[in-house]
Order: sequence, then C-alpha cells, then structure tokens
Amino acid sequence: MRALVWLLRAVAFVLLLGLAIKNDRPVELRFFLDANFIAPLSLVILAAFAAGAAVGVTAALLTLVRQRRDISRLKRASGEQAA
Repeated sequence: MRALVWLLRAVAFVLLLGLAIKNDRPVELRFFLDANFIAPLSLVILAAFAAGAAVGVTAALLTLVRQRRDISRLKRASGEQAA
C-alpha cells in the first residue's frame, strides 16, 4: 500500500512538472490603477493555488478554535452543574 501511495505521488509530480514546463510563457496580470505584473503562467497558477489553500486553512483554523472554546465552556458548565 505504501509503495502505491509513493507511485501515485511520483506520477502526480511528473504530471505537474510537465504542466509547469509547458506553461512557461509570461502572462500579464492587470490590476486596478494601471498596475500590471508579468510572470510565467505556472507561477501565477501556483500563487493562486497557494492563496486559496491559505484561505481554506485559515477558515478551518478559525472554526477549530471556536469549537474548542465552546467545548471548554461546556465542560466548565457541566463541572459546575455536577458540583
């Protein structure tokens, strides 16, 4: 099973590396107020993926912290009620 996971990881790496190599042409990103940025397409895709992952992790962490706070509050209330 472990070998299969590593094989799938290697295949995914090779496919993504090939995608990055084939998409190395520069693209121009145009922002507001006539600001622009020129970068390779693979870098733009990677940055967009990283930004999305960061937003997702942040949202998950905020939910986790809120749940832990609620659990500790409920445990304290339960302990006070039992005593």
